[in-house]
Amino acid sequence: MELRTLRYFVAVAEELHFGRAAARLHMSQPPLSRAIKQLETEAGAPLLDRSPAGVTLTPVGVVLLDEARALLDRADRARARVAAAAGDATLTVGILGDSSDPGATRLARAHHRQHPRVQTRIRGTDLTDPTCGLHAKVVDVALTRGPFDETGLTVHELRADPVGALLRADDPLARHDRLKLADLADRRWFRFPQGTDPLWQSYWNGGEPREGPVVRTVQECRQAVLWSGTVGMTLLDHEPVQGLTVVPLIDMAPSRVVVAWNAGDTHPLVRSFVQLAVAAYRD
Repeated sequence: MELRTLRYFVAVAEELHFGRAAARLHMSQPPLSRAIKQLETEAGAPLLDRSPAGVTLTPVGVVLLDEARALLDRADRARARVAAAAGDATLTVGILGDSSDPGATRLARAHHRQHPRVQTRIRGTDLTDPTCGLHAKVVDVALTRGPFDETGLTVHELRADPVGALLRADDPLARHDRLKLADLADRRWFRFPQGTDPLWQSYWNGGEPREGPVVRTVQECRQAVLWSGTVGMTLLDHEPVQGLTVVPLIDMAPSRVVVAWNAGDTHPLVRSFVQLAVAAYRD
């Protein structure tokens, strides 16, 4: 059994649909179907039950899925170790936001322990590019926040953080224990430059078009509130600077911390980074 064919099988088994699996693998459906049939011939038993609604795994397919994942993981680890031993392995990581996040700190330590000879390049980005350069293909993987345009990307949620309204400490609304978006409807908000991802812009503007100063960084957001009395959203657990306060917004969905990479990218260092990220943010 070839590793490539096992990757094909894992994609079909996880998607439970040949069309979706083919799109995920960036290939057409007929060669994918032929590869799975050949794999079933080699296995000596059907791996999938096919129907117009999709596919389901047979008992043999369930066993092979477990074994295939283990084999592919070992193969990826072997490639990563060989590349690291050669001394020429590099990984470019895009990072958005506060690098003091405990999850990011644990991830950095775990990644260095796992790949001490890999050259890890960090590309920090401001709030105008939540993909941290993934769409522009200038990074291999990104540690960032959603939501954003996920076209061509694979995104895995690591954590969800509650958000609140960022206000001047002397703002009348700062006396409240909690707020709703409607309480901020007539206020000026900080907003991002034209061309910023619409999903990202909409989330941080509470789903409504806003008027107010244009900002690019967290520091500029804070200064816009401090100097101009505008409002906006921030993470509830972020310690505000002197003169500012954060009040919980009870009708806003949490901000998702995610790890993202280009769909179909099976580079072992990317896979390893994702696995380490999941473990680091679970601790």
